[in-house]
Amino acid sequence: MSNNRYDLITIGRVSMDLFAENIGADFTDISGFETGVGGSPTNIAIGTARLGLWVALLTAVGADEVGKFVHKYLQNEKIDTQFIPTKLKGCTGMAVVGVQPPDKFPLVFYRENPADIYLTIDDAAKLPIATTQSLLLSGTALSRGTCRDATLYAAEEAARHPTKTFMDLDLRPDQWEHPQAYGLNIRAILPQLDVIIGTEEECHAALSANPAQVMEGKPVTATQLAELEATIRALVDQPIGPDVVVLKRGPRGVTIYARATPEENVSGFQVKVLNTVGAGDAFASGLIYGYTNNWGWQQSARFANACGAIVVTRHGCGTAMPTLDEVADFMETRGGL
Repeated sequence: MSNNRYDLITIGRVSMDLFAENIGADFTDISGFETGVGGSPTNIAIGTARLGLWVALLTAVGADEVGKFVHKYLQNEKIDTQFIPTKLKGCTGMAVVGVQPPDKFPLVFYRENPADIYLTIDDAAKLPIATTQSLLLSGTALSRGTCRDATLYAAEEAARHPTKTFMDLDLRPDQWEHPQAYGLNIRAILPQLDVIIGTEEECHAALSANPAQVMEGKPVTATQLAELEATIRALVDQPIGPDVVVLKRGPRGVTIYARATPEENVSGFQVKVLNTVGAGDAFASGLIYGYTNNWGWQQSARFANACGAIVVTRHGCGTAMPTLDEVADFMETRGGL
């Protein structure tokens, strides 16, 4: 396949990831780390590439050794890195993760001045969006710097062509200056999107006028959930904007809201959890893989649930993304699609 006929281009943040090797240890007792590369849109690039798609990534690294590590790692994953500029204004991002299963995964971001927030419209204009099947955007890419402009440009460009635009809501509350800012920015880009992927908390923060509770790390209440479901239904039934919202519900699987179609619930898989970090990115990878292969949303979501289930049983994030054969084997033991 030529380099201007990508299955997918992803846009947004990148980091060198350090995952604690001491499973179950308190953060202060960690004695070693496993290296990798992450950041939601980068993980999705890795995940879809491992499934067999032809993928390019638009992010940025600093003029530092960590940036060189990121470039080499991504090239080894068969991701096209030709669109990744080096920015002198910032350093390559980093993330440090503790692993205390089943539900404690302390995560520290080093994104005080990350290079990827300096992506520009000129950087995005170099992408062959018109001949690319799908574009994956990240909610966090709207939070700071000129990366917001680059993201909006790419979304508008995709909307002028047959390119399918996905957005993973990718809520990171600490990356926003104000609790309302996340939703304001997401709602501004909604008319350019085709498919939204998010958890109940992410969708509430994006679509509610009062997201402070979720931005503080608290769960969605039953009343808020009922309001959210009605809001999503109204959103997908509008003639402009996303016609599909995939609502992730943890162990309960996902609910698919599609225009002029009743909601569909797609069950997940029961597995023993080692590490939940990266599961959502694996899910998005599987969903986009299914779309690329002309599957229906229900079949794509079931496959995506399998990708996420595999990752939660593994150590790491980008390093844990499964191959197509691994997902096929996993699903075959559980009754297939």
